[in-house]
Amino acid sequence: MIKATFKKYPLQFKTPSGTSRGILKTKDTYFLILKDSEKFGIGECGLFRGLSVDDRPDYEDKLAWVCDNIQKGEQELYNELEDFPSLQIGVETAFRSLAAKDSFHIFPSKFTSGESAIPINGLVWMGDSSFMKSQISEKLKQGFTCIKMKIGAIDFKSELNLLKSIRKEFSVSDIELRVDANGAFSYSEALEKLKYLSELDIHSIEQPIKQGQWQEMARLCEDTPLPIALDEELIGIFSEEQKKKLLETIQPQYIILKPSLIGGFRGSDSWISLSKKIGIGWWITSALESNIGLNAIAQYTFSKNSFLPQGLGTGSLFTNNIDSPLEVCNGKLQYNTNLKWDLKNIIIQ
Repeated sequence: MIKATFKKYPLQFKTPSGTSRGILKTKDTYFLILKDSEKFGIGECGLFRGLSVDDRPDYEDKLAWVCDNIQKGEQELYNELEDFPSLQIGVETAFRSLAAKDSFHIFPSKFTSGESAIPINGLVWMGDSSFMKSQISEKLKQGFTCIKMKIGAIDFKSELNLLKSIRKEFSVSDIELRVDANGAFSYSEALEKLKYLSELDIHSIEQPIKQGQWQEMARLCEDTPLPIALDEELIGIFSEEQKKKLLETIQPQYIILKPSLIGGFRGSDSWISLSKKIGIGWWITSALESNIGLNAIAQYTFSKNSFLPQGLGTGSLFTNNIDSPLEVCNGKLQYNTNLKWDLKNIIIQ
């Protein structure tokens, strides 16, 4: 008989990390732990306060309900948790972990055997120019050939100058540049800013304007001089019908899938299937999970056989992350089979 418990785990940032929504110093996450005789399974419920649709006062109550009703099984629980996408992925991962031969190999592959790695983008956080420039230099030294820069927190001219300085040193064949505005532009100014960015051979821009403005975003995607990727726009869209309507209305060049925010693996599969039919590109991004959640998302990502650099490099941001075989080497995320998982901070009872 399966027993379920959960543990809240506040992640501490090594350096306060800036987004257009403010500075992040800590991030709460939750682990769903399953035990069945000698076997255990673990999944991460990666709640993202201020962004997740399930950032609600009754979140822990719902997680306790999951533990009390664990005998319903994965499929039934998943279906009953539509309003709680971060609980859905926690449930999916925990049950897969419990059933797996190795609790941490939930999608066994050449990635988990250490034979293949996943190309990822190097993430540069918002801050003043010197801080952002130092991060860029560090990412280049670490062997990244794709850099994603968060913009929208300092003045646009300074951000543009930073990007220009990168392009002076590195051509588009040396470095792929992505930018993420997190909805920071107003619609009236967005197209002009996109034109400036397009002159610098930017690969794509994530969410230039705030989510929920479908018609405005559709016009931007039609007129844009550089590809637009929807990110926050996907949050809170649950039904297949609504997903299809969003994609057909806006017709973005790309969508970005954050499994913890869009219903886990099943939710991501649904978006991928619809986007392929319409001819929209996609990649997958973690959403500040610990290494437990990052491991699950990375293994799922590898199984999808995408050739684009993915957004899976956030595991090194925290001082108290879970020690794991995941490591970033030469701009790729790899599973080092010589390293072990250490769950001493998560009591498996």
